[in-house]
Amino acid sequence: MKLTGVEIREIRLPLVAPFRTSFATQTERSALVLRAVSDEGEGWGECVAMADPLYSSEYVAASADVLRRFLVPALGRRERLDGAAVGRALEPFRGHRMAKAALEMAVLDAELRSRGVPLARELGAVHDRVPCGVSVGIMDSVPQLLDAVAGYLDEGYVRIKLKIEPGWDVEPVRAVRERFGDDVLLQVDANTAYTLADTRHLARLDPFDLLLIEQPLEEEDLLGHAELSKAITTPVCLDESITSARSAAAAITLGACSVVNVKPGRVGGYLEARRIHDVCAAHGVPVWCGGMLETGLGRAANVALAALPGFTLPGDTSASDRYYRTDITAPFVLADGHLPVPDGPGLGVTPDPDVLKEVTVDTQWVPV
Repeated sequence: MKLTGVEIREIRLPLVAPFRTSFATQTERSALVLRAVSDEGEGWGECVAMADPLYSSEYVAASADVLRRFLVPALGRRERLDGAAVGRALEPFRGHRMAKAALEMAVLDAELRSRGVPLARELGAVHDRVPCGVSVGIMDSVPQLLDAVAGYLDEGYVRIKLKIEPGWDVEPVRAVRERFGDDVLLQVDANTAYTLADTRHLARLDPFDLLLIEQPLEEEDLLGHAELSKAITTPVCLDESITSARSAAAAITLGACSVVNVKPGRVGGYLEARRIHDVCAAHGVPVWCGGMLETGLGRAANVALAALPGFTLPGDTSASDRYYRTDITAPFVLADGHLPVPDGPGLGVTPDPDVLKEVTVDTQWVPV
């Protein structure tokens, strides 16, 4: 197909409750929604960059700028385009993986819609529904945390992830284990909040039989993660450190992790995410799908990815109402702890025009 232009739309969605991690507290979700228009139809994408460069170096305004000035024009110079060609066309531009992933997603959606093929089938999915975990932010008190976890378990979530930071780690985990028992699948996420000097402290989490501890150290510190992995029995999972299939292979070879969190936006798109899945599967390393508070667009694509055979752990593919009272697409609703994999062409979902208009704060049309 031939790209004719891309609409870049900034939206802001209020969260149902503040979401606190070791690096920020969010009360709303700022995101970019892309609509790629081609001579064969249109497709939708979502950029998961945050409003500020806290989780990564990317942020919403910078993503919009690089899309408008460099990435969209580069695709426009291609006479024929499909999803697989996006990565090659954008390779000369360093970094900006979240912006690239959003553009690949939109082009891939347009291509698959024109072919009548669901994204899940294109990626190689083997399941028609996926088990769902939920990410629980840092709370003001342990009783507040226990109430929140109880609510999510009552809703049917099959795995609980607790955000942790120094001063909010061992005791909250202990309290959740004592209240809900050893049968609850439980893991923790540090978002790079610790250093190797905290090894003895992190080892205090070992008795709680956690599925994993996610990204305890800085993203560049693969050797530190390898040392930590030798010193604790809780499996170490990498998130921010994994930016490509190559980096995943390096981390596994170094012994820096025994589990990998795959976030398509962080690694440059769903096709690279599939390559990471394949690398990990070849090494016998389980993967799971992380989340970035996506709208229904990103959630649909994540659920499709999580239906691949190597995704053996429940991901952060929560229902829409975990974060939003009103999503921009038809809501994803939890059923028996699972979400259905969309089976329509492309993403299998499209935004509601009225809702999208209501939450839009800026729109730019980039012709090519």
